[in-house]
Amino acid sequence: MKTTETIKNKNNEILAIIIYNNFKKKGVNFLTSGEFSQQLAFISKKAKEKISAHCHEITKRDIVFAQETLFIKKGKVKINFYSKDKTYFDSRILGKGNVVLLAGGGHGFEFLKDTEMIEVKQGPYLNEDYKIEFKGIEEI
Repeated sequence: MKTTETIKNKNNEILAIIIYNNFKKKGVNFLTSGEFSQQLAFISKKAKEKISAHCHEITKRDIVFAQETLFIKKGKVKINFYSKDKTYFDSRILGKGNVVLLAGGGHGFEFLKDTEMIEVKQGPYLNEDYKIEFKGIEEI
């Protein structure tokens, strides 16, 4: 059974990185490379271990593409992945405890059960005007 998965289109572009709920690895494990505008890591620490207090320096960053991370709290959702040209590529079904970084291309959702998700993406929020909607397989 897979513990993580990187979904790449035919041009080898990363569309998504999934951490399945059975993933286990000690320490701090980054699944993204340094150039991603969102960094995705799995952290596993034992009781009484520590991470030193720290803060992050204010650094100006240019973000040209919004990446988002979804944490599936409850339910089951089918995520359809699309290449940059809006062509359907592949789908995955995720459930409780799974995490997905939507890293490139497009995506659509079909909720197979009542679902609760937490979404994290870069701000500031630009309202819905920046979202480019297109007809995907969810509409069929």
